[in-house]
Amino acid sequence: MRANQQQIEPAESSATKISRQSQLLSAQLQSIRERLYEPEAAKTLKTFTSREVATLLGIAESTLRQMSLDGESAIPDRQDNGRRIYTLSQVNQIREHLARKRPSEALEFFPRRRDGEKLQVITVANFKGGSAKTTTTVHLAHYLAIQGLRVLAIDLDPQASLSAMFGYQPEFDVDENETVYAAIRYDDRRRPVQEVIRKTYFAGIDLIPANLELMEYEHETPQAIAEGYGRGDGIFFRRLSAVISEVEADYDVVLIDAPPQLGYLTLGALCAATALLITIHPAMIDVASMNQFLAMMSDLMGVIEERGGTLSHDFIRYVITRHNPNDGPQVNVVTLLRSLFKEDVLAPAVVETTAIASAGLEKKSLYELSRGSVGRDTLSRALESADSVNREILLHIKDVWGR
Repeated sequence: MRANQQQIEPAESSATKISRQSQLLSAQLQSIRERLYEPEAAKTLKTFTSREVATLLGIAESTLRQMSLDGESAIPDRQDNGRRIYTLSQVNQIREHLARKRPSEALEFFPRRRDGEKLQVITVANFKGGSAKTTTTVHLAHYLAIQGLRVLAIDLDPQASLSAMFGYQPEFDVDENETVYAAIRYDDRRRPVQEVIRKTYFAGIDLIPANLELMEYEHETPQAIAEGYGRGDGIFFRRLSAVISEVEADYDVVLIDAPPQLGYLTLGALCAATALLITIHPAMIDVASMNQFLAMMSDLMGVIEERGGTLSHDFIRYVITRHNPNDGPQVNVVTLLRSLFKEDVLAPAVVETTAIASAGLEKKSLYELSRGSVGRDTLSRALESADSVNREILLHIKDVWGR
């Protein structure tokens, strides 16, 4: 054997290689984050101009100005140029003030649910990637909060994209037993759901974040069923609904970003829901995938009902996302869906736009973008599209409330 013959290194196993690459990427992401944000920095919500606030409240800008001069309700800050700016918390204070001052219009100014009106739990679902499930959830959450509603967003997806949109990076900001898994797990480490709810920078929105530990629920549930967790609120498909009921009084709407597969977590989200939003990108391959999703969901719902589960939703709507109205095949798909599902397809669609892509890169929704970040016309068209979709969903919520 030659002395200078190189010793052959043992091949790196796939598990070791993937683990090493994960650690490299995680360290790089943290480095990028520290360069972009100061160590203690947190996301903040933009302020609103007098004109924007007046439009939101449906009052004249002169009325808002006079309220400020008279010292009524919230007093805005002033920019160097003298313009008044309001935080969303201040906008909500003005809503409350106007609701008291004009009781006949109270529900228009301050649309929070009243006694006797049912908490709306909306699950956003699909297991096809690219259907804009998380984007739909975060835009709806932001829109509802801007309208004055109290929203609890539950990230049920172990990939935690929704959490990241609210400024929480799962591997750094969400520790063990700090997801909804902590409230629905089967052992003695279970925690009250109130302990895992976090306030966010966005006034009116609280969040239960996610990370990979949610997968533990998928692994543990079969064993739990075998051990007798099969009755009452203890059964897997009622556990999420039970913990939501513990904080029912604190919110008007709960939004659940479901995982992209039909596991135990998704089934729990379907059973907890009072309404379903199914996102769909109007391409034939996506529609075919959604068809499989619907068939599997139907079968599993049947099994749940046989086990005593009740699946009754106030509304089920399909949300057309990333729609290009100038794309002939997409238009044909949308026409097909509307002919089959009628009014169950939301009338407006979310158009495909660079504004949403640009916002996503900054982990923001369209409602957080400043006017200078993308072209004014581009942002206006994108906001008009998102507003139309979210406004129709809010109308469905109000209809359930008997408004």
